[in-house]
Amino acid sequence: MDHLIGLTGDGYALIAADRKVAHSIIAVKHDEDKILALDSHKLLACAGELGDTKNFSEFIQKNMALYQLRNGIKLSTHAAAHFTRAEIATAIRRAPKMCNMILVGHDNDVGPSLYHTDYIGGMHKMNFGAHGYGGYFALSLLDSIWRPNMPLEEGIECMKKVFKEINTRFLVGGATFTLKVVDKNGCRVIDVDPNDMKP
Repeated sequence: MDHLIGLTGDGYALIAADRKVAHSIIAVKHDEDKILALDSHKLLACAGELGDTKNFSEFIQKNMALYQLRNGIKLSTHAAAHFTRAEIATAIRRAPKMCNMILVGHDNDVGPSLYHTDYIGGMHKMNFGAHGYGGYFALSLLDSIWRPNMPLEEGIECMKKVFKEINTRFLVGGATFTLKVVDKNGCRVIDVDPNDMKP
């Protein structure tokens, strides 16, 4: 029942994830942060089995930190996305992980970027993307309202429209979301009024 949504705009990338953790028909938590800061300018959102997503995202985070310590340089967003894709693809034949991911980042030379990766290692750079059941609603809406070089305020409004659409159309409504942004100043959380997520 996870929902991941991401988009890029004028000098920033936004990423959102629902906060619910479910086990079978039971809602275990309603305040889980499914978006991990890989470093100061990269965010990774994971959807799937909770154990797999936590284990795999922290594995990526720690290996990126180790690379930086050994080599004295951070991985670019492009390199981090390819490393993540390679690790999830390698895991298929060893210890498969049920992790669908969206990685966003900002590099001084490239600007913002978003990489959409699935649990079998398919990866693609996109302007916007989504995973989970919410993706059925988010992608059709973003296809009509997203445009290149949107200012941050407009991007946030797009996300609010997506949140409302998911909570209106999806059978299991009532989702709340964590919204984060990455730009030249780094990663930060954007506070969204829960009433802006309701239908």
